[in-house]
Amino acid sequence: MNLIDFFDRGASLYPQRTCLTDGELSLSFTETQAYSHRIALALQSQNILEGSKVAVYSPNDVMGFLAMLGILRAGATWVPINAKNVLSENIYILQNTDVEWLFYHSNFESVVAEICDQVPSIRGCICVDKQSQSEGNAIPSLESWWQDFEGKAQPLQENPDRIAMLGATGGTTGKPKGVCLTDRVLEILTACYLTNMPSEQPPVHLLVAPMTHAAGGTAFPLLTQGGTQIFMTQTEPEAIMQMIERHQVTHLFLPPTVIYVMLAHPKVRDYDYSSLKYFLYAAAPMSADKLRLAIDVFGPVMVQSYGQAEAPMMCTFMSITDHLDALKPGNEHRLLSCGKASAFARVAIMDDDGNLLDPNANGEIVVRSSLVMGGYYNNPGATEESRAHGWHHTGDIGTIDDDGFVYIVDRKKDMIISGGFNVFPSEIEQVIWSHPAVQDCAVIGVPDEKWGEAVKAVIEAVPGEKVDENEIIALCKEKLGSVKAPKSVEVWENLPRSPVGKVLKKEIRKGFWQHQERML
Repeated sequence: MNLIDFFDRGASLYPQRTCLTDGELSLSFTETQAYSHRIALALQSQNILEGSKVAVYSPNDVMGFLAMLGILRAGATWVPINAKNVLSENIYILQNTDVEWLFYHSNFESVVAEICDQVPSIRGCICVDKQSQSEGNAIPSLESWWQDFEGKAQPLQENPDRIAMLGATGGTTGKPKGVCLTDRVLEILTACYLTNMPSEQPPVHLLVAPMTHAAGGTAFPLLTQGGTQIFMTQTEPEAIMQMIERHQVTHLFLPPTVIYVMLAHPKVRDYDYSSLKYFLYAAAPMSADKLRLAIDVFGPVMVQSYGQAEAPMMCTFMSITDHLDALKPGNEHRLLSCGKASAFARVAIMDDDGNLLDPNANGEIVVRSSLVMGGYYNNPGATEESRAHGWHHTGDIGTIDDDGFVYIVDRKKDMIISGGFNVFPSEIEQVIWSHPAVQDCAVIGVPDEKWGEAVKAVIEAVPGEKVDENEIIALCKEKLGSVKAPKSVEVWENLPRSPVGKVLKKEIRKGFWQHQERML
């Protein structure tokens, strides 16, 4: 199936149900479908055809999402641009994906001229939410642009290898690379989602995280079930709680960092979360202690998935039942797992020589699945490297236990070699997260004459709390021993984060490795 087919299925089942809303603007499935056809026809009139790259540069927005549906219906390739990225990174992505057409939100009106100057492949722009200006030139709104087009675009030919979405790697370890996600990849992603999280009633999905990330990937499986998509542009914790209660939200995805802030809010237990069916967390490891608290606060609704831009979201899945079993005595270690391999993926552990390892051994997590990308855009060398030994290489160090549960030990590039010992930061972070004054933390290696790399913890405190350095070090020594315990602790007001909420260890390390060699 083509990605747009999933939306059309939902429209055929629930034509009058609200499809897209931000609280002010609401569109039914019938209205959304009709507008997507108009956008597709307008794009095709500009010779935007299969293979053409079209970007959407917008925060979570009804009209921005509508533009994306029109792109997919035209058979073109959607290039999502994260509104929270710095401008230079987004220009880099646009330059390296050969974008021909740009839909943008008026929030970015002031930078459109600079973008078009630096990305000469762009030959047309449309503002999604209103008529706009760029260097004195009027740029039409999306709604006025489609007015001259009526009827339906021609159905797309079935082509599972069509690049439906040209995403970007997170850039947490280097310059972002273009990731080719075909209709086949996104069909399997949808199948994984629906298999793991079935719904008997049309869902209500709250998009808080950027629609360019996992929240957007979640939308299509829910659209096929007639799911309503509610757009939020802010991540203020109480506003999220209010929206869950007010709109009877059933499905929600948030990265752990946002969940931590919600759990620390004094009013977190004041709202009704009984409508929630699935509260999905992903994108980064989660503190086991905070996960226990989340289950207590939000109910037995927590689920986890593991994937990456190159193999999105559903390589593994940890169900509601898995979470509840992990709360039982003797199973607590399971809270550190990201679940078992999904029904449509094979997950294994591999050493540096390409040998698959037995259970409970540490090595790189590798994947075989139709979930895996078609390749890196215009980068055959990186594509070939990612497929060494016939498996997709995630760059994550992990292990699989005797029962098939997968555990992420750490990013390969984050491992610390201290005094000849391999130290995995995630193990230490779990201990530090258990301290009641700690909201979030990052453990890194810093240069040291004696140890080569010394373990250092950088901590973000719970608002209003103080973190005692010696207390943190003593806690880690007690739980992990002196080798793994931090040699020093710093408290920062805010840890640097990616637009999707991942802590940027690369940015933290930079300050400690100036003029010294280390793969950041």
